Amino acid sequence: MFESLNLNITWFVLIVGLFAMYAIMDGFDLGTGILYLLDRNEEDRRIMLKAIGPVWDGNEVWLLTAGGALFAAFPKVYATVFSGFYTAFMMLLLALIFRAVSIEFRNKQPMLWWRRIWDIGFGGGSLLAVFLFGVAFGNMARGIPLDAQYEFAGTFFGLLNPFSLLTGLLAVVLSVMHGSIFLLKKTEDLLQKKAYKWFHQSFFTLVGVLAVVLVLTFLMLPHMVINAEKTPLTVIILFAALLLLVGTIKTVHLFKYRRALVFSGLMIACLIGFYASGLFPNLVLSNPAQAYSLTIYNAASSAKTLSIMLTIALIGLPLVGIYTGFVYWVFRGKVKLDSTGY
Repeated sequence: MFESLNLNITWFVLIVGLFAMYAIMDGFDLGTGILYLLDRNEEDRRIMLKAIGPVWDGNEVWLLTAGGALFAAFPKVYATVFSGFYTAFMMLLLALIFRAVSIEFRNKQPMLWWRRIWDIGFGGGSLLAVFLFGVAFGNMARGIPLDAQYEFAGTFFGLLNPFSLLTGLLAVVLSVMHGSIFLLKKTEDLLQKKAYKWFHQSFFTLVGVLAVVLVLTFLMLPHMVINAEKTPLTVIILFAALLLLVGTIKTVHLFKYRRALVFSGLMIACLIGFYASGLFPNLVLSNPAQAYSLTIYNAASSAKTLSIMLTIALIGLPLVGIYTGFVYWVFRGKVKLDSTGY
């Protein structure tokens, strides 16, 4: 059915797209969770929770979909990454679980101490999750030590290198900016004014951090430079990301918050696409022994498996998209507090 397609490249693009969708969709509610720590006003916190309440769990479906697709299409990558990053992934899993439990448990009791415990769980879980995602992203871009059996040959603390810590910070700032735009769109009055201030603080911080990360990328990651020289696509994607960054602040100043949220999301996708195109055809770059890298060819499932999975994906992904769009349409508009809810 898909004889004319290069299934390995198709699945590479599809998986990058799925992870980008997760970063976009869950990025704003994780960012809202981080901003939640900055606002101790009870009414504001309830509004924030109510703003993400109908959508946060649906947003995480994209992470499950991306993980499942990675397992099916490139099982060696799944095995290597999940075993090598085991400690970090367990921390990430606990952060996401505690965050989810906090959202649901916070309003079960009226006591202030009860709510404060779950407030810390929600905000802290959001912050830790975003930071760990950023650290993992930095290590994938930089490369990790693999042996001849394609197994992780490093240590947990080796993953906490300066570049990955900086990309962890970048992920936090980017998520905060994305979340502040979402709050601009969904809130009114005093909280919206706070979101406007948070947006500008995070935007200019993002510009500085992103500039440092990009400079270090071209100085420290030679494969990114090589791919940029071989194909203009890498440079085009980066240029698009920078244009979208400028478009984000311009649309916020024009009070077009929905468009600003779209621009911010597309910028996140372009940044992920930039690093993915710089890694191509590698999925897990072995550093320093690049001969042990996992590529879209030596880590892939059989052609038949890729073909069958692509058929399933072409049926299932539109359904997920329709469901997601329906939920956002039903819960469109500004958030209003009432006696029920968070």
